[in-house]
Amino acid sequence: MSTSALPAATARGNTGSIAIVGALFFIFGFVTWLNGPLISFAKLAFDVSETLAFLIPSAFYISYFCLALPSSLILRKTGMKKGMALGLFLMAIGALVFGQFTTQRVYPGAVAGVFVIGAGLAILQTASNPYISILGPIEGAAQRIAVMGICNKLAGVLAPLAIGTLVMHGMGDLSAQVANADPATKSQLLDAFAARIHGPYMIMACLLALLAVGILFSPLPEIRAEEVNSDGGASGKTSLFQYPHAWLGALCIFVYVGAEVMAGDAIGTYGAGFGLPLDETKFFTTFTLCGMLLGYFTGLIVIPRFVSQQRYLAFSAILGVVLTICAFLTKGYVSVGFVAALGFANAMMWPAIFPLGIQGLGRFTEYGSALLIMGISGGAVIPQLFVHLKQTHDFQLVFMALMVPCYLYILYFGVRGHDAGRAKMSASRH
Repeated sequence: MSTSALPAATARGNTGSIAIVGALFFIFGFVTWLNGPLISFAKLAFDVSETLAFLIPSAFYISYFCLALPSSLILRKTGMKKGMALGLFLMAIGALVFGQFTTQRVYPGAVAGVFVIGAGLAILQTASNPYISILGPIEGAAQRIAVMGICNKLAGVLAPLAIGTLVMHGMGDLSAQVANADPATKSQLLDAFAARIHGPYMIMACLLALLAVGILFSPLPEIRAEEVNSDGGASGKTSLFQYPHAWLGALCIFVYVGAEVMAGDAIGTYGAGFGLPLDETKFFTTFTLCGMLLGYFTGLIVIPRFVSQQRYLAFSAILGVVLTICAFLTKGYVSVGFVAALGFANAMMWPAIFPLGIQGLGRFTEYGSALLIMGISGGAVIPQLFVHLKQTHDFQLVFMALMVPCYLYILYFGVRGHDAGRAKMSASRH
């Protein structure tokens, strides 16, 4: 596979380009990891059930499924650089919509705002993930994406702390007051609580719009995927269906993101199942993200110097199974600790799965990237299964029954699935 077609000027400017894309990953990491605390926020502010509160992450992740393929068509016309700017503008609009409707306590409007934010991220991720993957040799893509992951998860660690401090402080006491208040007082309390979100989201919208302008005038080079991500036989291919590893990779992204959201966003709900205090569970997402940061630093050191990205992916999947079973066999804070430790197991999965899924796609790279981005919708489906099934079954059993199959499929992709069809193509050229 050719990855040496990067122009010399581009190769020399990789460090600056990586830094700019790293800033993008920080931004959408911050936005993405707000979803976990927003579940608890929505449940109280809008006075809805836990099932309805989970519409926040569901709307966010389902937007990837709806917008990923259109994003690939947009990127074919605009190029990756302008596409990133467009995604940021769309996210800014979504932040405005969410902040405004939440302040008015109009839940459908707030969910629509989250969907628009996710739509902007679909464009941004469809552009930025293949961009960083093919900015250098594909064999080292996991290492570059690990750097992006560090930026992403640093933002993720800060996001729950920021919203917890600025918006969700005193939720335990407020919940008790609301439960004992008359209808008029209850409405006033919830209106005041919901209004806390307005300022932070207006500031976020402005920053996203400014960053979009900055990207347009940045020195980021345009990269033609067909020149730097070809397996040597792509010119003879007429359809993405001729690359089975890309489709298997999309399914792998689906189960991975579902597992990541379960360990990150749903950890507060998991902890609440043990009766742990609300003022503590709202910070549990931060513990998972700290585990992911540790996992990224580990991957940055060992891949590809000591182990290939596919072997590390297989190891991570096995660790995920072990930690999930340990969470099932324990209770309380210890069990929550094992769920948080899944952050370490999950950390290097996306950095390994994505480049393995788009490897050698050539002129189909944008479409393959969109296909993998559609897999992010697993973050909507699997947590929704969890929140529904735990109403009639033991929540720890449901957690394990959903997570173990996810990790077993990721293990398959790391061992065999990533090479499906590729060995045959390689043999046919020799």
